[in-house]
Amino acid sequence: MNMNVKKIAFGAAVVFFTGFASAQTLQDGINSIDSDKFAQAKTNFTEMIAKEPTAENYFYLGNTFLRQGEPDYAKAIESFNKGLAADSKSYLNKIGLAAVKLGKGDKNAIAEIQKVVTDSREKDAEVLFRAAEALTLFEKNSSPDLAIQFLTKAIEKAEKKGVPAHYYYTLGDAYRLKRMPGEAMSAYDKALPTAKNKASVYTRMATLWMAAQVWKNAKESIDKAIAVDPTYAPAYKALAGYDIRYQQNAKATQDLINYTKYADEDPYTQLEIAKLYFTNEDYANSKMVLDKIFDKIEDPIKFKLRAYNAYADKNYADAKQNMDTFVSQAEKTRVQPADQGLQGLIAAGLAKDEKDAAKKSALMTESQQKVAIAKAAKDETMKWDLELANIAGGGGVSQSEVDKGPTNPAIEALKQKVAANNQDSDSLFKLATAYQDIKNWNGAILTWQKMSALLPDWAPAYYSQGYSYQQAGNNDAAKMAYEKFISTVKPADQEANKQTLAYAYFAVAYMNKDTDLAKAKDYVAKSLQLDPTYQDAVKLNAEINK
Repeated sequence: MNMNVKKIAFGAAVVFFTGFASAQTLQDGINSIDSDKFAQAKTNFTEMIAKEPTAENYFYLGNTFLRQGEPDYAKAIESFNKGLAADSKSYLNKIGLAAVKLGKGDKNAIAEIQKVVTDSREKDAEVLFRAAEALTLFEKNSSPDLAIQFLTKAIEKAEKKGVPAHYYYTLGDAYRLKRMPGEAMSAYDKALPTAKNKASVYTRMATLWMAAQVWKNAKESIDKAIAVDPTYAPAYKALAGYDIRYQQNAKATQDLINYTKYADEDPYTQLEIAKLYFTNEDYANSKMVLDKIFDKIEDPIKFKLRAYNAYADKNYADAKQNMDTFVSQAEKTRVQPADQGLQGLIAAGLAKDEKDAAKKSALMTESQQKVAIAKAAKDETMKWDLELANIAGGGGVSQSEVDKGPTNPAIEALKQKVAANNQDSDSLFKLATAYQDIKNWNGAILTWQKMSALLPDWAPAYYSQGYSYQQAGNNDAAKMAYEKFISTVKPADQEANKQTLAYAYFAVAYMNKDTDLAKAKDYVAKSLQLDPTYQDAVKLNAEINK
């Protein structure tokens, strides 16, 4: 399965509160949230409420439910309402309730937050900060421009006593949402001198570099974070994202083990870990973690993750049942294009073995319609066309499938070299070629994919993927890889790649001759244009142009 690592490359969230309760107790809660120890933070704030049930303390607890990996809106609302019961004018809890609306997709909440700030007369830097934080919490329902405006005022008000580091964190987050990485990095730089835990700043910098696909700098920032604080959990989460990017699944699994060790047992944190294992294609660990906390979580999101796991196991009936449960129980705003895309893939899987012609046709129509929704939304959670191709071809390529195939001492030695240095393109090339030589096509496919992840503009890797897929009998995936090769060859390199381009065009034409005759004719003509003497193309051209 091909999941997009960008979807998991989130930075460490940091919150800060001042002036309401015991600084040490409050700081403990702040540190817990910053370290993805949400159960610890909830315990901390619950104890604060028991000692002093103020509006502010209820806000801290409610905000923790919003900051966790998967927000628990019901418990956040409960806490914010208790805060307003303690003080009906509490600006913080009004912002909290508006933030819940934003999280659920109601963009009218932006105006509500703006009104709360106006009502406060912008006197309190903390209210300005909290308003800005709420406006940056949910990427799809955010207002970074307004957040920057509030944060600029908050920073001005705080300058006399010293600007807290978290103001700059959130300013950086707002600039990230505006796709302004330079300004975001500048804001993070300003946070470094005053940050109590510099690992948090370095981790945010790392995930910003990852979003910009500057992987060398990302790794350097992650290394700095871990050097400053080897127990800082979010740094290992970022490192897992980095290793998944380079398809270093074993390393990513170790990163997630470390993340689990240094985070805590909060069910929602564990749910996030299950998601990360799934993205790493470590389905066994994902299922194990999910099974452990399934009954502890009320959120229907658990059914969606179980559906993904069932889909990975090719248990399409179970996947459909769990996805249907998620859709029926979740609020409509939480059903995303990716969820409909998954439903489409499940339908394709069910259609593959369906014997009834009418049912098979209906499932294929559903599959095409729902995958089209995900693609139209430009959702990149999964490589939709490749997933469909893998279903048609009998399944995707995993390391376990590679390990079932043939190997030899040279391959094992190259695997060790690649494991030691995931950016060793020379060893990756030799390993992929060695797999091809002994006809371990799954090994060749997976290794060429790693080469493409490392060097996305190097066209030959896509050609070799196409050839390997073709030899493995997955023609749909082969066509896609050959198409990618054709589109990646630069104009200046076309002359040097004439022969391989001619074959790629021919291969796509041949595999389309029975399903898309117009495309087959177009591509075989392009093949002959490149090499008029290519006999296979000459014969195919004559066959389809009778």
